[in-house]
Amino acid sequence: MPKIEVYRHTLFSFIGKALDMAALEELLPAAKAELDGYDETEGILKIELNDTNRPDLWSTAGLGRQLRVFTGGQRPEYAFFSEEDRTLESGGRFIEVDPELKDIRPYVAAFAVTGKAIGEPALKDIIQTQEKLCWNFGQKRSSIAMGVYRSGLITYPVRYIAADPDATTFIPLQMTEELSLAEILEKHPKGQDFGHIVKKYDRYPFLTDANGEVLSFPPIINSNTLGAVEVGDTDLFIEMTGTDLRTLLLAVSIVACDMSDYGFTILPVKTIYPYNTAFGRELTSPYYFQGSCSATVTQINRMLGAEFTAREAAGYAARMGLDARAAGDTVSAAVPYYRNDFLHPVDLIEDVMIGKGTNLFEPVLPKDFTAGRLSAVEVFARSVKDIMIGLGYQEMVYNYLGSARDFIEKMGIDESAVVRIANPMTENYEYVRNSILPCLLGTESVSANAVYPHKIFEVGKVVYHDPADNQGSVTRNWLGFLDGDSDSNFNDLLSVVSALFFYLSKEYSLLESDDPRFIRGRCADIEYMGRKVGLFGEIHPQVLQNWSVTVPCTACEIDLDALEEE
Repeated sequence: MPKIEVYRHTLFSFIGKALDMAALEELLPAAKAELDGYDETEGILKIELNDTNRPDLWSTAGLGRQLRVFTGGQRPEYAFFSEEDRTLESGGRFIEVDPELKDIRPYVAAFAVTGKAIGEPALKDIIQTQEKLCWNFGQKRSSIAMGVYRSGLITYPVRYIAADPDATTFIPLQMTEELSLAEILEKHPKGQDFGHIVKKYDRYPFLTDANGEVLSFPPIINSNTLGAVEVGDTDLFIEMTGTDLRTLLLAVSIVACDMSDYGFTILPVKTIYPYNTAFGRELTSPYYFQGSCSATVTQINRMLGAEFTAREAAGYAARMGLDARAAGDTVSAAVPYYRNDFLHPVDLIEDVMIGKGTNLFEPVLPKDFTAGRLSAVEVFARSVKDIMIGLGYQEMVYNYLGSARDFIEKMGIDESAVVRIANPMTENYEYVRNSILPCLLGTESVSANAVYPHKIFEVGKVVYHDPADNQGSVTRNWLGFLDGDSDSNFNDLLSVVSALFFYLSKEYSLLESDDPRFIRGRCADIEYMGRKVGLFGEIHPQVLQNWSVTVPCTACEIDLDALEEE
């Protein structure tokens, strides 16, 4: 869970009052946080946040905002957001995007700040926010990277381009030597840490201004000129690049609200894309896209075991910073600019619960006694895992949700074959996998430095459409395994399939397969008791190229539930 350090007096200034340590500890659960330590000499509080869905709390300003509103303070309003039907004037501040970045690192969003000199607490806080957002929420900079610059030295338009890694040079932050982008990946500590994000591409993301002055090499390092922000700077430019636009816009909103709370004036910046995005080709940020959420009183009371009126429930939600209103038996709330964690009525109900105070609910002891045991499905799955480990494979565990790029585009399959979530939080988790193969190939794509052969497997769930089912889809337990090596071939994988079925005491047969993910004539369907239960073969070269996998791979998938259905 994220941990942050905040100056005590700065946090109290955002809360609006000073608190002793006991009172602060009692209040912190309202932000799903707890006190992890206090350095009295430096006046620094160490706070642990227990929720990764609230990145807006990972800063002094964000945490103070939540605690202030919870204790009766005014809910903040921000007038610098553009929306679908309202675009603010960017004042000539805009970014031009290179079309070549579409398949590399396609999105960028930014804003500028002015109005006061940045002090040490605010600068340290924004650096800490940058680290936490990009590391935790931004998946170690792969989906979000942030840069802060001296705005007064920038000549617009800012240009976000795909640069030649060998021919493009600049002096990176914390160095005095001019290096090429390729050399930065080898020589600079940040290049060594994060170079894998861009190394697979022929061109790298690069930010310059209209005069060619370098801002940064995202997501690696700022320049040593425009990117060297110091205490006392009065005008700043803050940009973020990434692979998921909604996640990126939320991160921009969080930082913009924090800077506004510090007393800065926020200036919008327009980004001009040469390709389509979810919000059009021109997007002015900060941008509000979240919308509203609602829940009925019946839902709230049933889940919380309470007897709230709609008005009471709305009041508790308002303590969490929501613009909540009661209408009849429904509580509706506009999601704050800096939050995007409302996917279901239960998320609003959770805020009602915290707003009421979790310590004010009377505990209820369980009335029933039950004895737990492994299900037959789990017993069978564990036996399959033991066999695969005995055959020399290493077990992996993956997310069941992923992006269209991974589950559809890279696999060369039709979108209609994959179940899409109606209200995804980000594009990275928009689809439910219908196959384990993309996950296995994703691991192989980043494992080129590991000693071959690579033998990996997972026993997990997949979901696919089924019109005969009441829900329109079914969830099944599958085994997927992959062998990556220079001489990986169909015959070797057939021996693994045969060994697996032998140890499971199952008879199987093979049929000719025509799956586009595999090489035609080098793959087969697996049939068990008269029905298809899986397939295996040599992965098609185009699929391997889509994943940047440089060695031949064979893979197999088997429906374990079908093997259990005698």
